[in-house]
Amino acid sequence: MDLNEHTKWLVDFYKKRKWYDLSPEIRMNFLIEEVGELARAIRAEEIGRDHPGEAPQSKSQKDDNLHEELADVFDQLLIICSKYGINPASLMDDSENKLHRRWNE
Repeated sequence: MDLNEHTKWLVDFYKKRKWYDLSPEIRMNFLIEEVGELARAIRAEEIGRDHPGEAPQSKSQKDDNLHEELADVFDQLLIICSKYGINPASLMDDSENKLHRRWNE
């Protein structure tokens, strides 16, 4: 599945559950929540988590969690793009153009 196919599938999935009706401002709060979960997953990968309420995780479990949290952040970004009519693929060009301009490269 490519980026456009996934975005369409995701928007349809959200619309079925009426999640798509939530405002971009609320979506932003969900994005922040997911970024926090991503930060926790990266911490587990890099320095571990010594938490009495959590069982130790294997490397494979940590990797799976990191992938899951990255996907959750990615999906929130795709929904925000959709809400504003932005083609997410265009963001790659925007990123490169900005860095080329900023660093004269």
